[in-house]
Amino acid sequence: MQTRTRSLAVAALASVLFAAPALASKGPPWISIELPANPYDRSTRDAFLLVHSFHHGTAMGFIVTGTAEGMVNGERRSLKLDFAETSREGVYALKRSWPQEGTWTLVIKANQGPDDAATAVVDLGPDGNVAAIRVPTMQRGSWTVPAPVSLGEIDAALRSRAATLARRS
Repeated sequence: MQTRTRSLAVAALASVLFAAPALASKGPPWISIELPANPYDRSTRDAFLLVHSFHHGTAMGFIVTGTAEGMVNGERRSLKLDFAETSREGVYALKRSWPQEGTWTLVIKANQGPDDAATAVVDLGPDGNVAAIRVPTMQRGSWTVPAPVSLGEIDAALRSRAATLARRS
């Protein structure tokens, strides 16, 4: 009887352990941007902004990737962004690595898996500071979920912003 009870306990524990990752992957990721970064936290000091990645409301250490998409003197530029882990789960620091001149948009993704990412689009103003942040969404049934963002959409919006800023100068 004791062997059977132990076997059932092991089977129950194994099912919980193997089911947990499957349950965790259900549902979309989320991303948010924080600024200014806390200068008193050594892991976020001097960061341009912080990126938070979530699975629903839970901070998760997803892979965060991104590019700085820019127009500099009429020339299109694209630079890879590097993110550093911080002292908090699912929070990544981004230091400025793109030139001050030009018109820039940061495209930042929290990647839960292949083709399963939440994207933050961060437009920078002429002064180099954050002018707007948006996380494109769509409806899936009764749920609001992250929408895919194409580089074509980013490019068109960036060119439009650069042209508008050039007319103002």
